[in-house]
Amino acid sequence: MSHIVFLLVPGVHLLDLAGPAQVFSAAAGFGHPYTLSYVAEQPQVTTAQGLPLVAGLDWPELGPGDLIVVPGWRAVTLADAPALGSATLKVLRDHHAGGGTVASVCAGAEALGQAGLLDGRRCTTHHDVQDELALRHPGAVVVRDVLFTADDRVITSAGIASGIDLALHLVATHHGPAAAAQVAREMVVYARRNGHEPQSSAMLRHRSHLDDTVHRAQNLIDARFDRPLPLPALAAAVGVSERTLTRLFGRATGLTPLRYQQTLRLERAQHLISHGATIDAAARSVGFEDPRMLRRLRARTV
Repeated sequence: MSHIVFLLVPGVHLLDLAGPAQVFSAAAGFGHPYTLSYVAEQPQVTTAQGLPLVAGLDWPELGPGDLIVVPGWRAVTLADAPALGSATLKVLRDHHAGGGTVASVCAGAEALGQAGLLDGRRCTTHHDVQDELALRHPGAVVVRDVLFTADDRVITSAGIASGIDLALHLVATHHGPAAAAQVAREMVVYARRNGHEPQSSAMLRHRSHLDDTVHRAQNLIDARFDRPLPLPALAAAVGVSERTLTRLFGRATGLTPLRYQQTLRLERAQHLISHGATIDAAARSVGFEDPRMLRRLRARTV
């Protein structure tokens, strides 16, 4: 079970909070084990948009598989940010030290900085306060012109809508690209990523187009990328000829359907290998009958 706890600060921006919350809530609706909680230092928090929110005062028990998210708030400068108590900052530090993940949206990076979690790590925030974040936390490596960064279970995003990208990245990391695609489609958003980020998923990179036929074909591939899906069957499923599907797919994504499927398999296999799986086991898990194919694809990528 993954517990997602949102730390609410006075003046919190609604979309900074609602975007990631919607992603994890939608993922839970599709059967993934997410539970959402909301914690604050006072029982009621008024958002930057004037909506009062009720939050709990006590932190739930958290483990290594759980996540704390600090949404951003309205402030002219980070120096004007609401002060967080030492007990709250300790919760952030202790959760990360215990193997958990912490994340921020927009100015929420300041809270992670106050907790000492940005020192020596890559991070980002809204472009209006990036320079100030670097000055306030000189040990941090502030990265500009990216939607989000991930460094040693400290994940920061640029703000507002990029919190959705951050949450989709986490869903894709833990449950695979098909799960993230399913959530993005449910939310009617493009599952977008910044091209400079090494975590950028092929599924997300190649979804920023408007061809509904290709989207439907991608939905089928995403859902069963680890199983054979011949081009004739794929084309028939979306109601076009093989030649038309290949042409539309290439124009929208720059790939053939087979190459897209292989890319999804490769990225999932890389994730499994990074978590201790052998190449042979990873190859079987993602649908390669011969591990040599995975080795060739990995070598080609390198």
